Amino acid sequence: MDAEYEEQYRAFLRQLRQAREDAGLTQQEVASRLGKPQSFVSKCESGERRLDVIELTRFASIYGKRLEFFLPHS
Repeated sequence: MDAEYEEQYRAFLRQLRQAREDAGLTQQEVASRLGKPQSFVSKCESGERRLDVIELTRFASIYGKRLEFFLPHS
């Protein structure tokens, strides 16, 4: 995998976690709202599981963020 892509993906993961923390939610609370186990949220935040755009839209809605919040800033 290309180094620039890897850094952008790590930045995305930081944004994903930051959005949850900004919303004052625990992984368990987010998981409950998604109807998923806490491990789902943990794996998404660690990069172990990749999100599709529909899942990201659900996270954004829960966190009160626009999708643009999660995109790389150039």
